Amino acid sequence: MDRIEPRPEPAHPHRPQPTTDDSITPGALHAFRARLKQPEDTIDPTSWAGSIPDARGTAPHVRIGRDKWFNLMWLIPLGFAVMVALIAVAQGLREIPAVQQFMHTYPGTVFPPDAEANAGFPAWVGWQHFLNLFFMIFIIRSGVQILTDHPRLYWTRHSTPGKEWFRFQKAVPDDPLWTAKQDSVNVPGWIGLPGLRHSIGLARWWHLGVDTLWLANGIVFVVLLFSTGQWKRVVPTSWDVFPNAVSVAIQYASLNWPTEHGWVAYNSLQLIAYFVTIFIAAPLALITGLGMSPALSTRMRWVSSRFSIQVARSVHFLVLCWFLLFIVVHVTLVFTTGALQNLNHMYAGRNDDTWVGFWIFALSMVVVIVGWVAASPLTLRKPRLIQRVGYALIGPAQRLFEHIDAKPGQYGEKDISPYLWHNGKYPETDEYRRLFDGGFADYRLQIGGLVDNPVELSLDEIRALPRHEQTTQHFCIQGWSGVAKWGGVSMSTILELVKPRPDAKWAVFYSLGDGPDGGLYYDAHPIEQMSYPLTMLAYDMNDEPLSYGHGAPLRLRNEVQLGFKMVKWIRGIEFVADFAEVGGGYGGYNEDHEFFGYRQSI
Repeated sequence: MDRIEPRPEPAHPHRPQPTTDDSITPGALHAFRARLKQPEDTIDPTSWAGSIPDARGTAPHVRIGRDKWFNLMWLIPLGFAVMVALIAVAQGLREIPAVQQFMHTYPGTVFPPDAEANAGFPAWVGWQHFLNLFFMIFIIRSGVQILTDHPRLYWTRHSTPGKEWFRFQKAVPDDPLWTAKQDSVNVPGWIGLPGLRHSIGLARWWHLGVDTLWLANGIVFVVLLFSTGQWKRVVPTSWDVFPNAVSVAIQYASLNWPTEHGWVAYNSLQLIAYFVTIFIAAPLALITGLGMSPALSTRMRWVSSRFSIQVARSVHFLVLCWFLLFIVVHVTLVFTTGALQNLNHMYAGRNDDTWVGFWIFALSMVVVIVGWVAASPLTLRKPRLIQRVGYALIGPAQRLFEHIDAKPGQYGEKDISPYLWHNGKYPETDEYRRLFDGGFADYRLQIGGLVDNPVELSLDEIRALPRHEQTTQHFCIQGWSGVAKWGGVSMSTILELVKPRPDAKWAVFYSLGDGPDGGLYYDAHPIEQMSYPLTMLAYDMNDEPLSYGHGAPLRLRNEVQLGFKMVKWIRGIEFVADFAEVGGGYGGYNEDHEFFGYRQSI
């Protein structure tokens, strides 16, 4: 069946009273459950995500001015030319007497008073170094995979096509129903994790789950750092660090390496680089990651109003760039400034030129390579394992943030985005076409399950209920966002109408549309969130009836969750004690088929 094209909504003059219907029982709602498709517990790349075809992006581009784009691949030859020029300039500077005197005064290393007493590296530094490296390969690979799901970065919350500052995808085509999923791209499997297009659900488990281990490792590192004298290696203790860093930069650039004293103290440029990485970049990675949480953003309005999700996402990306730059420079210098001695320092805790540190390093690289190579195949064969382990690691934080109630009033009409991305598989059934062509006059919303007063409501009856409006920001799991004004009925009003029983713990929303793998789209939400001030059934968007692409006739808004959980084209609501017997039992269609999490407050 062809995709339905959007058209204006007709008027709805008939407003009958809500109909209480004893026939809407849990048994009657089994008609919805019968249309759910049971998921697979392995992944076939050829049929993944509705057989979405592979799509490669473009070279990364940065916007220059209003409509010019600079291909960042040009940085390779330009960088080489600049490097050659810097070498020539630095070697020329070293011939100038004043520069020679400056470098004599500031040779490059500032020794703390007790540097000799704290010389060397305790064993915990080596272990922390290895664990940090091991965790980072999974964080970076999965982070790249997440970025490919929306390969555009913005500085405003609106995510308007053509306004991004960075992209590695073509311009958005002139298609009013172009979706964010269609806009996604892929990277080779040895780079991305797991390496499939639109595999953001599994990538997030890797990213967020390993993030918790990386964060725990970092906390232990900082505690040990400040409980010993090791902190003086990476924290400036004198203003002399800065002129010494300039001296070191000239020495490196001239290819006349500075005298290394790494066993006792790092040179000043190393010290500054470590300080920035440990105490600025790492905390910034955590802060910007939390800045993309819908629950925290809607609660901490004084922060998110200025520091939007797109600012957080862009800064998060720049932090990734810093980490990559640091890794490349760090590894290069380790192997060009005395590899055996440097490896002995870090891996063997000794200050000599033997091969002990090298062989320990080689063994650690075997572990890293095995982890790198095995991660994607393991994910494709055991995606449920990745889903369960990921939730075990990040789930406690998800549960904590999920109970942060959002408050209204953050945005006004002046904040409404000029464009809100479409997403999801559009409903194309004969049933939906009949309802759409008839202006939804025959539409009925069935609400039942564990309620005292099951009802069936027409769209007119829903519109006759007390009206609720809110202007809120939408957070998509793929990374885009936008602000819209929603009109409809509060879920609190629905709760008062149907009176859920005490044993009803979840509200399951069923769509008129199917998911990409076939079977009805659905999602489950905790019942306590149904009484939140910003949880509603919307039938209007920006003072107009919902369009076909945005969920007509009815869609859910739950502002502490990510967008995929806000079911569009709603057909029914069932209150249940547990979602374990609904669909695949994982809490929703994307949870069943694409291994998302049923708690998605981060």
